[in-house]
Amino acid sequence: MRASFPGTARLRSPAEFAPALKGRRLAKGALFVLSVAPSSQPRLGLVIGKRFAPLSVSRAALKRVAREAFRLRRAELPPGDYVLRLHARIPQCSLTTLKRQARQEIDGHLARAIKTYGSPPAPAHGKSAGSP
Repeated sequence: MRASFPGTARLRSPAEFAPALKGRRLAKGALFVLSVAPSSQPRLGLVIGKRFAPLSVSRAALKRVAREAFRLRRAELPPGDYVLRLHARIPQCSLTTLKRQARQEIDGHLARAIKTYGSPPAPAHGKSAGSP
């Protein structure tokens, strides 16, 4: 199965973000907080502001890393609206180091979501187990 990240897997409007931001805070790390609210499918919202990442290059890199981590784990994630919010000022380091640190933390948060809520059921392939 190919991992994808279609537009339907993104939170876009403030009305879509609100329930997840008010929902359960699932994980908190050095840089990010992951909040989740019930939904029909796994969807991702990102809140990465200038307050904690003043350079646009840093903000864009963090968003790319978060989207890629989510894209690769989306099939394993239980349905829900996941909001990943930057809650601390990013450290003074190279962009490569920042991306590596962010990816490690985001992967940990998503793994915790899978562990806490369980993975979704495997899709049926149309053939029953006894069919040739």
